[in-house]
Amino acid sequence: MAYDPRNAASEPAPPGIDIRPLETIAQIQEAAAVLRQVWEGDRDAMPPNLVRALAHSGNYVVGLYEGDRMVGASIAFFGPPAERTMHSHITGVLPGMQSHGLGRVLKRHQRDWAFAREVGHITWTFDPLVSRNAHFNLRVLGARVTEYLVDHYGPMDDGVNRGDETDRLLVTWALAAPPAPTPPDEDVVASVAVPRDIETMRRSAPTDAAAWRVRVREEFLARLAAGLVAAGFDDERGYLFVRP
Repeated sequence: MAYDPRNAASEPAPPGIDIRPLETIAQIQEAAAVLRQVWEGDRDAMPPNLVRALAHSGNYVVGLYEGDRMVGASIAFFGPPAERTMHSHITGVLPGMQSHGLGRVLKRHQRDWAFAREVGHITWTFDPLVSRNAHFNLRVLGARVTEYLVDHYGPMDDGVNRGDETDRLLVTWALAAPPAPTPPDEDVVASVAVPRDIETMRRSAPTDAAAWRVRVREEFLARLAAGLVAAGFDDERGYLFVRP
C-alpha cells in the first residue's frame, strides 16, 4: 500500500502554538516584519503587496503564532499545473523561538496543506553551507537534493547573506513517499564537508567563510559531474554521495 501522509500523525505543536492563514493586511504586514527580523533587516525579504497577492490567489501564506503574537511565517506558491508541485519560497522563525521544533511544525503543516490540494511535491532551496539546515532538510524531513544552483539569487542585501554569493541546493520533498533515508556507510563513495557553524564564521572570519563557499561549490559540482547523487547528510562528514 502506498504511503499516505494523511494517515501519518501530524507533528504536534507545542502548547500555545498554532498556525493560521494570513487573511488581513495587518496580518500580512506583521508577517513581513517578522521575516525582516529573521533576515536581519532585509526590507525586500517579502514585500507585503506580494504576500497579499500570493494569499489572495490561493497560495500557502501562514503565520506561526504563540498566543496572539506572530513568531514565524511561511510562504509557498504553486508550480506548473502538470507537475503538481509547490515551491516553498520562505519560512522563518524569530531568533528567540528557533531550535524549539517550530520549523518542523511549519513543514508538517505545509505538507498536509499541500497534500490536501493534490500537490505531489514541495521544493525549496537552502544554503549548502548551513549545516543545521542540511541536517533538518535531509535527515529530519528526508527531502532529496535535486540540483546545485550557483549564486542563484545574486547579491542579497541582508544581514544573513550580505557579502556572500547565494549558492543554493534545491531539494524536493515527495509527499506520498517515505522520507529518503540516510544512505548506509557501504553505499557512500564520496562526501563534501561543511563548517559546523558558517553563520558565526561569516562574522568572525569572513575570508575563511568565503573559502568554504568556493571549496564546497567545486567539490559538490565535481561529484555531480562524475555522475554521483547527493543522497544524504551526516553531521560529521557533510553531504554523502552514492552511485545512482
